[in-house]
Amino acid sequence: MNDLARADFRRRVENEGPLMVPYCPDALTARLCEQLGFDGGYLDGGGLGYALAVSEALLTITELAQAAAAVRRRSALPLVVDGGVGFGDAVHVARTVWELENAGAHAIELEDQVAPKRVSHHRHVEHLVPTEVMTGKIKAAVGARRDPDLLLIARTGAVQNESFDAALQRCEAYFEAGADAVMLLTQNPEQLAEAPRRLPGPVATLTSFDLHTPEEWAQLGYALVIDPVTGHTAAFSALREAYERQRTGRPSGRSVAEAFEVYESLQHLAGFEELYDIERATTEPGT
Repeated sequence: MNDLARADFRRRVENEGPLMVPYCPDALTARLCEQLGFDGGYLDGGGLGYALAVSEALLTITELAQAAAAVRRRSALPLVVDGGVGFGDAVHVARTVWELENAGAHAIELEDQVAPKRVSHHRHVEHLVPTEVMTGKIKAAVGARRDPDLLLIARTGAVQNESFDAALQRCEAYFEAGADAVMLLTQNPEQLAEAPRRLPGPVATLTSFDLHTPEEWAQLGYALVIDPVTGHTAAFSALREAYERQRTGRPSGRSVAEAFEVYESLQHLAGFEELYDIERATTEPGT
């Protein structure tokens, strides 16, 4: 990756928030997000874990890095990758950073749940590591990155599992350990407004864009607003509805002509024209 791409993303996070970063599970979606002018894409463990029907708790670093590399191979969209708990202790975190940086991530998110991560976090049963354990993992991540502009985001689950004040204290410690930004999931509008005011660096949140307008997010002072929910649920809901209708003998809800029109348009979104150019240049006329 061109180092300038990461440097520009870091600069924007630090100075131009809020950057709006939607769910981005694959290269095709990344190219769509790029076409629409989004600030970046979010490759989340939750979405990948659901796609494989195994939970993000059971993902491997190889699976995550391969998914990130596939996105970056075909898109210049800045990519925030959910590194979960870093797949283990501080040594494993170092390996996680090596792999995801090499795969082309612009930013890596690491969270303070226990490792190995537990499947029950999906049903909101979470267990946090002590602050000093997480700060050790952050320091390992900082030491492992080769590009100093690779953004490291430290996420805490302390709002839900300890208290809002405890979460802020953890975030301050994570900044001191070398995190470039922090992420916390607030529980009410008051906490959402207060967190950026009380913390000394860029703050990210994980929620639906629809909660506020971009102007309101800017007024709140967030550097990154990441939406892992809207795209994922919209896509699955549309698929489920169409398949349910067809399975019961009804039309899918989209005309056949419209469906094929969308299908044909995917080749342009996927960038096949450059592949066609190669064939045109290397294939004999008439073959």
